[in-house]
Amino acid sequence: MAKTELTVGIFNDSFPPTIDGVSNAAANYAFEIQKNYGRAVVATPWYPNISDDYPYEVIRYPSAKVGRKLSYRAGYPFDPFSVNRLRKTGMDIIHSHCPFSSAVLARVMRFSNDIPIVFTYHTKFDIDFQKVLPYDPIRTASAKFLLSNINASDEVWAVSRGAGENMRAFGYEGDYIIMENGTDFPRGTADTRLVDRLRKEHELEPDIPVFLFVGRMMWYKGNRLTIDALKLVKQRGRRFKMVFVGDGYDRPSIQSYAKECGLSEDCIFTGAVYDRELLRAYYTLANMFLFPSTYDTNGIVVSEAAACACPSLLIKNSCAAERVVHMETALLADENAVDLAEAILFACDNTDILKRIGDNASDKVYLSWEDAVKTAWERYQIVIGKYISENDAQSRKLASFNDIKKLKEEFGFKLDRLIDLLRERQHDLGARKDKLWDFYRNKQQLMSIKKKHLLEFYREKQEGLGIKIENILEFYRERPDDSFNDFLNEIKKQNNNRYP
Repeated sequence: MAKTELTVGIFNDSFPPTIDGVSNAAANYAFEIQKNYGRAVVATPWYPNISDDYPYEVIRYPSAKVGRKLSYRAGYPFDPFSVNRLRKTGMDIIHSHCPFSSAVLARVMRFSNDIPIVFTYHTKFDIDFQKVLPYDPIRTASAKFLLSNINASDEVWAVSRGAGENMRAFGYEGDYIIMENGTDFPRGTADTRLVDRLRKEHELEPDIPVFLFVGRMMWYKGNRLTIDALKLVKQRGRRFKMVFVGDGYDRPSIQSYAKECGLSEDCIFTGAVYDRELLRAYYTLANMFLFPSTYDTNGIVVSEAAACACPSLLIKNSCAAERVVHMETALLADENAVDLAEAILFACDNTDILKRIGDNASDKVYLSWEDAVKTAWERYQIVIGKYISENDAQSRKLASFNDIKKLKEEFGFKLDRLIDLLRERQHDLGARKDKLWDFYRNKQQLMSIKKKHLLEFYREKQEGLGIKIENILEFYRERPDDSFNDFLNEIKKQNNNRYP
């Protein structure tokens, strides 16, 4: 018999204060589950200087910063203190929203608590890998690791058909179902006083159309296409204001490009907006939401715009456009500046049609998180029932044990890649030494440093790097079962004061 209440583990690598579509989804899943269906427990990496004041429990595990380009932190999913806290929550099911640290932790918890894992595929990771990971071998290894975590799940969901196709491109061959994301906005426009305040603050003239973008300020969101199209619109003699709401690594270069295209007086960059009511006011004052992204797999912002009856301009055949109909619930354009500009000009000339499209979107495109999570909760019951009925407890435990063994092997593979990378860098160091040697030999009359000293310096560096590699190899030979203990102890020392 299905349980009327569940304790659901919501696992994700991003969570507020990080703002993105997936952290938004994880937070709203947790809120709706806690409010309507039992208990939610969030597991996510630790961030400095935060206070988790939520109506549900948030358990943060040790983490480290990923890099300069990304605001995310990589979690350490083998921390026994965090695993023990999660084990004691009595979760009935785990819902993982990220195929990296969160998925690894989910696999550990399945072994510990004998519960199923649901995984949702939100993001086109091939684009992220291309932009963030510098070497093909590392991208290949990361893709294999991602695929392994997806295959380890008991059921796989995708937020759109396009997301599922992208998952197939990584090599996933199993079944999946589409489970759409919702929005926490209520249907209806924002308070007119707040809208009027924004109009005065940004000096928006009543007869000038206002276009809006909301999201992370990254080039892959289609912002270059937006600026190129608006440049053409301005060249046709049209006046407008374009409001960019959001922040991100590419924001300075996006602003510079807008200035280069002669749009500095036509564009407003607000930065990140955390107040949800204020964000609703931006959607309400806008005449049209411009979202020419082919990266996003679902586009929660499109549902947010629909909630406020703000019509969207989207790219044909994009994931964000899957739920809309051209000229009925959105405007669609080809992925080029000329066609996008023509759509914007049409919107400027046909305000009555645009309003009708916005009203239709509010009726037909809008999906609340309450309805989205209700569908997910009903599916949780089916997943739990299948997990229990298909195998007895001993068989499930054995399967989980084999999965953990596989997980250790995968981390061993990543260790081998690290060693290979160190060897490659050692070889590169030797090559740079030879080039530098030739340079100083040809310019020796201008240099005060003797070649002999320089060569000895690089030999010492090279030998030191070689010793480090041998030490790593020897460590793992002697202690294969405790490969993470030293790192773990260091993490515990660093973060001891952060955990109760």
